[in-house]
Amino acid sequence: MMHLKDFLVLCFVCICGLLSLSEGQSGSESKQRPNVLFIVIDDLRPTLGCYGEPLLRTPNVDNLASKSILFDQTFVQQAVCGPSRISFLTSRRPDTTRLYDFYSYWRVHAGNYTTLPQHFKESGYITQSVGKVFHPGIASNRSDDSPYSWTNTPYHPPTQAYKNSKVCPNRDGTLGMNIVCPVDLDEMPEKSLPDIQSSDFAVEFLKNLSQAETNQPFFLAVGFHKPHIPLKYPRAYKNLYPISEIKLAKYHTYPWRMPLVAWNPFIDLRDRDDVKNLNVNFPFGPVPESFQLLMRQSYYAATSYMDAQVGKVLSALETNGFSNNTIVTFIGDHGWSLGEHQTWSKYSLFEVAVRVPFIMYIPGVTYTKTNKDEKVFPYFNILKASKSFSAVKNVEDNSSILFTSEYSTPLHGTTNTNQGKVTALSGKEVAPNWQFEPRYKSSDFVELVDLFPTLAEAAGLPTLPLCPPNPFKTRLCTEGVSLVPLIKNITGSATDTKTGVNVEDRSTLPKSAPKDNSAFLLARNCSDVFIPATSKDFHWKSAVFSQYPRPAAVPQHNTELPHLADIRIMGYSMWTPEFHYTEWVGFNPKNYTIFWDDEYARELYLRSTDPYEINNVAVLERCFPLVEMLSEQLHQGWRGALPK
Repeated sequence: MMHLKDFLVLCFVCICGLLSLSEGQSGSESKQRPNVLFIVIDDLRPTLGCYGEPLLRTPNVDNLASKSILFDQTFVQQAVCGPSRISFLTSRRPDTTRLYDFYSYWRVHAGNYTTLPQHFKESGYITQSVGKVFHPGIASNRSDDSPYSWTNTPYHPPTQAYKNSKVCPNRDGTLGMNIVCPVDLDEMPEKSLPDIQSSDFAVEFLKNLSQAETNQPFFLAVGFHKPHIPLKYPRAYKNLYPISEIKLAKYHTYPWRMPLVAWNPFIDLRDRDDVKNLNVNFPFGPVPESFQLLMRQSYYAATSYMDAQVGKVLSALETNGFSNNTIVTFIGDHGWSLGEHQTWSKYSLFEVAVRVPFIMYIPGVTYTKTNKDEKVFPYFNILKASKSFSAVKNVEDNSSILFTSEYSTPLHGTTNTNQGKVTALSGKEVAPNWQFEPRYKSSDFVELVDLFPTLAEAAGLPTLPLCPPNPFKTRLCTEGVSLVPLIKNITGSATDTKTGVNVEDRSTLPKSAPKDNSAFLLARNCSDVFIPATSKDFHWKSAVFSQYPRPAAVPQHNTELPHLADIRIMGYSMWTPEFHYTEWVGFNPKNYTIFWDDEYARELYLRSTDPYEINNVAVLERCFPLVEMLSEQLHQGWRGALPK
């Protein structure tokens, strides 16, 4: 186990020639490639202030978004940790990594594919993994894919060893292995928690690197565990979310036309002591509503705790002089159901399990400092702010919790309920809840397989070619697409931010072809609401794709994560601007064959009229023509949906 005091920064030859998005730089600036801070969060759905969740207290991530481009329609390729992470770290989809569970290493099992950090390492970067980046265990060869991907030994927080220990306090004074687990740090092993140790290590890494007097760029990947279960976090964060303000999922009952094969029986929750004590019926439950509220409360609290750790790392970029030359990406590895459809956790093809946050900061492109003294990434200490403010107004008044930065005097304030804003005692108005609006926002379709080629192009590294139809012997390629043209189109970064000179003819950017109205006419026949066609100047992906395996058509005890040998059904899902369409079909795990004609179920949700996916219209006869049209598009796959 690597300890902070033993950490040594390794130095190699400086790689010159910045070819980043921030075009037009000259002099010494052009000789240093940008660093990369790659942040991945476990089990995080887009439940953040910057994604429009007013209850959530995530000031550090929200501040990052205010300097970044926020992608609102980002989808993972499989809603479970190991397969999702291997997918976006290799830029290959699960049918190419051939990893649908946790029990194989892609380099041996599928192909010797180059990874995202490996590509940066081979381009001269110092690469460091902190926390959960690759999924640990067999899926990354029990080494986090070392030495291929990392210059230095990957760091895992030692307190992660207590993930399944009985350290969660019960009301009767006993300890349990619970889902809901607010704790006192002084009573925890090593008086700490994994994400605190990970953020401390990352901060120390940046400090050491700033003192090493090297021009070698770094790729620092930091993986935080929360809000993955158990929902273990310092107790103070629970006070940010009074139970009286927590509400159930809007639609938290079983949709009556949902096929059984789509159901996730939340086995991972049932193994926890506090859930066991509820005697929830298998497979459908439901979980008692009072406990649903407790889980939602703790998910929010764990998210705010995670936000604080992210803030520490971002602040370290600032403190050590890296914020002006570091690309930052922030993603979730998949979503998490909080009671929607009467289910919990991930392991499904519903949007709550597949859609994730994705925020990308590119200095000089998404944001440029206005003056040399500006702090791009101050640290917002929500707990300190809440404690300071409690002297003025009860901290449990949810609308009045204030944030404070380590760089500024703590604010005290009162709520102006008439205007819906909070006014500091100094008289300065600030946004409600101190939530920052994203600087740029994209509603275009994005997939996590797009990350690798995007970061490579943004940093000026060799770009990735599109994978061939038979990609298993191709070491470096992508089954996604670089988002750089999309970012340029949205930010207008074709114009140099310093000189105002137009460095790219934007008239050459791809335009959308006239839209075929057939889908909309069919949709009108399928529902009572006409779905209008959308017109955009800039044509991006027409659809995104995800998949999930099942061992059987009905829920059983290995439904949520079957081993490869037990997979008999594969669900393939496609999202378009108007529709979410899924087919559950036969699958042979011995030779990875898909049997499209061996159909178990279909699902179709109209996104504009049914955003919560509770009305499966695929079974309605009037929708059959639309279903057949979408089925043809689904079978064409992701290649048919790429930007033209």
